[in-house]
Amino acid sequence: MTHSERPWGYRENIDGKTPNWQMHPDTTSVRGGLARSGFGETGEALYLSSGFTYNTAEEAVASFADETDHFLYSRFHNPTVAMFEKRLAALEGAELCAATGSGMSAMFASVACLVSQGDHVVASASMFSSCYVVLSEILPKWGVTVEFVKGSVKADWEKALSLPTKVVFIETPSNPVLEIVDISMVSELAHKVGATVIVDNVMASPVLQKPLEHGADVIMYSATKHIDGQGRVLGGAILGSAKYINEHFQPFARHTGPNLSAFNAWILLKSLETMGMRVERMNANAQAVAEFLSAHPKVEAVNYPGLKSHPGFEINARQMNGGGTTLSFTLKGGQPELFKTMNKLVVIDISNNLGDSKSLITHPASTTHRRLAPEIREDLGISDALARLSVGLEHSSDLIKDLEQALA
Repeated sequence: MTHSERPWGYRENIDGKTPNWQMHPDTTSVRGGLARSGFGETGEALYLSSGFTYNTAEEAVASFADETDHFLYSRFHNPTVAMFEKRLAALEGAELCAATGSGMSAMFASVACLVSQGDHVVASASMFSSCYVVLSEILPKWGVTVEFVKGSVKADWEKALSLPTKVVFIETPSNPVLEIVDISMVSELAHKVGATVIVDNVMASPVLQKPLEHGADVIMYSATKHIDGQGRVLGGAILGSAKYINEHFQPFARHTGPNLSAFNAWILLKSLETMGMRVERMNANAQAVAEFLSAHPKVEAVNYPGLKSHPGFEINARQMNGGGTTLSFTLKGGQPELFKTMNKLVVIDISNNLGDSKSLITHPASTTHRRLAPEIREDLGISDALARLSVGLEHSSDLIKDLEQALA
């Protein structure tokens, strides 16, 4: 079954009823894309089926020829996955969504489906290490040139985009130093040279930032973070126009198989129901924690876009509804002092995940970004004294008390 351009119904498989007004995102999070079976179940159905049958041989022919909407094989599409895709697309305001098995499969496929030998890619320099490896090591093996741009200075992006460019890849806010890139500015420059703008919106989530509204063409997510946000399953998502999904992503994904499992899609569907509430609480907690840390005498610096001291504060205020759920900070005394502090935490866990309901702290230089060469880490601001803190749903007072006693 291919991705169609038919309207996303709320109960399209039951009675065809659809609200005649624009639904609030909180309502869409619960009811968007809902497709009930003939049993009229209240909870979304979980279709654990690898394949699907046809009434006739002719129906099979028509289905494979994309002449009718019929599920073919769960590597291509699945009813439960389709509900998740429709709900997330409705939340994002995108024409279509394609779900993948992980965030990195979404990142790789979103770019790989567009490029070929001789193409040029421009990307923001500050990003998650695996994304950096894909762009700096894997794509060049295909004969694709990649240029990285630090910061959000317009002249630097103009220079990088003076050559014909196929893809512009932006991660904003970036992981782990929370660098901010002006999506509107970069998108305007990129479109002048015919480039497709892809935004890694993982750190912001669909709740706090809408890249399509700022000129981006494609959004990618690790649904493992905020969308599930409860440490249970892996998942990814790519959102964009029907043309991008149907003509670029689907032909690539159909033969390379980065599909999301039906079970994980079902978990993510249920997670979307509470994502707005979770992210808003986590964002408020992160703001409180960032303000506490920025005033602590043992803290050398705090990277958080919600603080006026952050160099990207003004841009962030224009394109995000908050500073986000994650921050990073450095301590006086370097790595030894940081490790002592991390080891004394009793509420906050040491873990390399983020966007979770539990607060998690990690040392990027030795964990998530250890794959990068030391000189690259240094250039990106990932020092040995830097910690990344993903702020969860605990009460902010307990998180601050935990940090306070660990820093004492």
